[in-house]
Amino acid sequence: MRIDKIMSKRVHTCQPDDSLERAAQLMWDFDCGAVAVCTGNGASQTVGIVTDRDIAMSALLKGRPLRDLYVKDTMSRDVLTCRPDDSLAEAEQRMRSGQVRRLPVVNDQGVVIGMISLADLAQEAMRECGEQSKEITENEIGDTLAAICAPRTQESPIADA
Repeated sequence: MRIDKIMSKRVHTCQPDDSLERAAQLMWDFDCGAVAVCTGNGASQTVGIVTDRDIAMSALLKGRPLRDLYVKDTMSRDVLTCRPDDSLAEAEQRMRSGQVRRLPVVNDQGVVIGMISLADLAQEAMRECGEQSKEITENEIGDTLAAICAPRTQESPIADA
């Protein structure tokens, strides 16, 4: 199965110069845990991703209000992405290796057109539970979650700020 069959197509984005308050408000308003960070030059190139955890840790470590902190200073710049025609297994492997729960789905121009999450994969595994042929299993989801949650060996760039 292709990613575009189960990805979230309503993706909310922010720009690098937006405040963390705006990014957090988007997450609250649209009940999501991450927003893609895109350039505002008309091309909407994906240049980063910011998560609710990134925002919380940045606020804690910098000790300033979210309105005084910027997405560009907190976002992950090395964004792992996938394509709409990638398989679920490819997305799951990227999540494992990158220790991330979400991947922006981008088109050939790098424009974000969706988001695939570990939750999307888990829901698909549940849908396939009674089927003979499975794209993804509950055990694979568990293994991926374990890989994502394994201790990282490098320090967060937020802690250095």
